[in-house]
Amino acid sequence: MSLAFNQAIDAWRQDEVPVGCIIELGGEVIAAAHNTVAGTRDPTAHAEMLALTQAAARLGDWRLENATLYVTKEPCPMCSGATLMSRLKRVCYAVPDPKMGCLGGATDLNELPRVNHHLELTKGGVLESECRELLQSFFRSKRLEDSRADG
Repeated sequence: MSLAFNQAIDAWRQDEVPVGCIIELGGEVIAAAHNTVAGTRDPTAHAEMLALTQAAARLGDWRLENATLYVTKEPCPMCSGATLMSRLKRVCYAVPDPKMGCLGGATDLNELPRVNHHLELTKGGVLESECRELLQSFFRSKRLEDSRADG
């Protein structure tokens, strides 16, 4: 999770929402990414989506069956669906998201009755306070910028 946290810091430095992600397989990092939505103007450029694409390209297969994804914030609906579709073994997230999280926060796509794959989940706890503080600090700074711009 510390490597995902470092990715989140890189996101902030690029004025992106500070979410970072890594994918590990057999003790080796096979993908690392952070949000690039603002810079690329691509609503799908979430850390998880980018890391899944990298991992699939590296392995030459979309099935990431024995891999673990570590991400600093609970995945949104799009990213949660992609984790299921990629057949990851496990997802570990630091900060639960009760508004948009779809692996236990707002809802849990992993618990759909007819889903053909289930993820092992580690929800919160791993660097949770550090990742939460990073996200909260980022959004506080954005509100401060907005209030200064409003005059």
